[in-house]
Amino acid sequence: MMKTLFVTFIAFLGTINAASLSTGKIVGGFRVDIADVPYQVSLQINGRHICGGSIIASRWVLTAAHCTTRTSLPYTVRIGSTVRSVGGVVVKVQSVTPHPQYNKETTDYDYSLLELAESIGYTRRIQKIALPETGEVLEDGSMCTISGWGDTRSFEESSQLLRAVNVPSVNQLKCKTAYASSNPVTERMICAGYAAGGKDSCQGDSGGPLVVNGKLVGVVSWGKGCAQPKFPGVYARVSAVREWITQVSGV
Repeated sequence: MMKTLFVTFIAFLGTINAASLSTGKIVGGFRVDIADVPYQVSLQINGRHICGGSIIASRWVLTAAHCTTRTSLPYTVRIGSTVRSVGGVVVKVQSVTPHPQYNKETTDYDYSLLELAESIGYTRRIQKIALPETGEVLEDGSMCTISGWGDTRSFEESSQLLRAVNVPSVNQLKCKTAYASSNPVTERMICAGYAAGGKDSCQGDSGGPLVVNGKLVGVVSWGKGCAQPKFPGVYARVSAVREWITQVSGV
């Protein structure tokens, strides 16, 4: 399922294909301050959080295409705040550019670039994140950090406060095998998680960052439920569309 909050916001945003897959929020993680992940943003509509995203330049944010299926909606991003509903700076999104090959049925090419209406100033709590090179390889077992305001699956852990979790990247063939009976895992995707489950992104985390050694290697995209054993989270691989990112944003 896609890892957005569209399930509760679907009447406004329109129908998406989430019959068997779901997108989500940080499960099994820990609280972090925005200064620890200053590239993280909350993508919002009318002040309501729907997805995450990552600052890649002073006027550009990378998120998931399934978060922006209605390109004309009044999107904004909240930056520089640990709390998703208050604080920081709110900036209007001027234009939305989903990847032209995005496939809502398979969630392939799940990328969308947001051009902001004004440049943002960098501070300790607001920073861009580095991007990988075209075709840059992520080694199996690399420790990845995911962050967001998604569903925690715990009444004791508020989704209002930013959380993060560390999970290892998963071998591509093993991930393809795990999802063989559902969605195809393509070369535009990276998988990360523990075989035993328990730690994952979840609803509300979609579009957010998957980071390794200070680089944005993935975008939270989809998975079977949240933190389920044998089903790692699936992320849109940033290195696979590095040239497209440059063509659209100049980054």
